[in-house]
Amino acid sequence: MIKIKNKTILVTGGAGFIGSNLCETLLKRDNKVICLDNFSTGKHSNIAAFKNDSNFSLIEGDIRNLKDCNMACKNVDYVLHQAALGSVPRSIVDPITTNEVNISGFLNMLIASRDAKVKRFIYAASSSTYGDSKSLPKIEDSIGKPLSPYAITKYVNELYAEIFYKTYGLDTIGLRYFNVFGRKQDPEGAYAAVIPKFVKQLMNHKSPVVNGDGEFSRDFTYIDNVIQMNLLSMSTTDPKALNSVYNVAYGQRATLNELIENLKSNLSSFDREIAHVEIKYGPERKGDIPHSLASIDKARSLLGYNPTHAMKDGLKEATKWYWENLK
Repeated sequence: MIKIKNKTILVTGGAGFIGSNLCETLLKRDNKVICLDNFSTGKHSNIAAFKNDSNFSLIEGDIRNLKDCNMACKNVDYVLHQAALGSVPRSIVDPITTNEVNISGFLNMLIASRDAKVKRFIYAASSSTYGDSKSLPKIEDSIGKPLSPYAITKYVNELYAEIFYKTYGLDTIGLRYFNVFGRKQDPEGAYAAVIPKFVKQLMNHKSPVVNGDGEFSRDFTYIDNVIQMNLLSMSTTDPKALNSVYNVAYGQRATLNELIENLKSNLSSFDREIAHVEIKYGPERKGDIPHSLASIDKARSLLGYNPTHAMKDGLKEATKWYWENLK
């Protein structure tokens, strides 16, 4: 049993997909939760269920503003830093804003956390940091060169976190998320993640368009596994586990073609016509790596990580949630 109770925890990007799931879990465990979000990608609907909870407070602010960061970090035990501008394609279109949010905003949060003397700063890192490394599975201490502006920003985050520990004594843990999916993930917009986007299209009997031939593979990671890793990162008392980065994944990969077959199978239980929706194929996307698979040995060994949901298990829960909430 992970013991995180009666703490004050700041979740940046707390109205986003991962952030709002973290807020919900932490509130259920009798913690005080502060959500800092500027709602550029977060949604009020994601936090509506607990907005009136006396243990929940919302600061509508921006991590690019140091004053907002300082205010949010006041009297906080732990920071779960999820706020960022995700998406490789978005970073290619607008590298300046991606840099401002993901690097300048990250630095502001480190400074605010240091000055507020928070116990630990846990942040969303990214599997994109592995870049052009062709080795599989991905092991934390072996990375390649970044393939996008987004990947550069997430790698710089890791460098800054390490420096803040060595220079100022701020304990940090970085979590390299691998293709996270699940409830509350937004299916709309130009940069929507592939799973909710495909689900919405299939539900509307529209043909999803796969980048490439569908044989690129990913280590798709269900949200509950991500929540577990954040809780473990806060609760660990092992000094060897601190000031490091960890893969957050299930440790298995599936191709996009396999993913779509799973989605069609699950959704067909609600609407039989979905089984007959045709899949289309388009050009490969710039900045994409062909294959991704995580080693989770380090997380198992140092944090006691034991992921509960394989991709198929997570997809069953996620498609049910989407069916109930998007129809």
